[in-house]
Amino acid sequence: MGRSNVSPEVEAIVRRALEEDIGSGDVTTNCTVPVDLWLTGRFVAKAPGVIAGLEIAALSFWLLDERVKMSRLVEDGATVAPGQTIADVAGPARALLTGERTALNILQRMSGIATATRRFVEAVAGTRARILDTRKTAPGLRALDKLAVRIGGGMNHRIGLFDMVMIKNNHIAACGGSIAEAVQRVRSCAVASSAGGKRLKIEVEVRDLRELEEALALGVDIIMLDNMAVEDMRRAVDIVNGRVKLEASGNVTLDNVRVIAETGVDYISAGALTHSVKALDISLWLDEPHQS
Repeated sequence: MGRSNVSPEVEAIVRRALEEDIGSGDVTTNCTVPVDLWLTGRFVAKAPGVIAGLEIAALSFWLLDERVKMSRLVEDGATVAPGQTIADVAGPARALLTGERTALNILQRMSGIATATRRFVEAVAGTRARILDTRKTAPGLRALDKLAVRIGGGMNHRIGLFDMVMIKNNHIAACGGSIAEAVQRVRSCAVASSAGGKRLKIEVEVRDLRELEEALALGVDIIMLDNMAVEDMRRAVDIVNGRVKLEASGNVTLDNVRVIAETGVDYISAGALTHSVKALDISLWLDEPHQS
């Protein structure tokens, strides 16, 4: 694998991670490892899960030395078993040792997110519900976190505050408690209709069926059912009857996501996909050295 095809945003993240780790130099490696030493090795999964971020992990080495080669034995999105080799690496030892932690941090976190997402997706299989992520991502790593969600089979919600209107409780409070007033202000705001010449979608968060009725009358694109009881979600689906997309949100877990999906909502958003992810256990095992 040569130079990666990742986006400039993702490459910038990897560069920052390397700079953070290396600083003025990898003292230990530079003192102990000869410049001309080459190593081979392999990334090995130590737990079952879904792999994500191989190309980005490879970039961690390539940015240090273009001679590093990484050969994938599986692709992103593949399910792996403990002990399975997922990629081989070969190249200058200094680059492999210096880039090892950055590559593993990226690969482990992204694979953990993809694994969690796949579990949620499988839990709602056969229903109409799609699993969404949230903005509860690691600061500075949102592009990686959301890519991992897609690899795991989920869908990205808005990327940030700029690409969709999300009217939440505090926005409504700032508009005197009126959902209608909040929506009207958005529709009269030029910014909300100027994203590439396209009108931004409007989503409104509601907490009960009374607020649902108010939002439904306004012709918004999506209504979020925030922390509603399952029975109220079912009633909301009946009331809406397909006139607008419904998203369920709040305290969603693997234990309750199936029940929520069976209410008939269109989307279920889960902050747990990214805000409390357990990294997938992966190691980089290096072979005995040989001279180039």
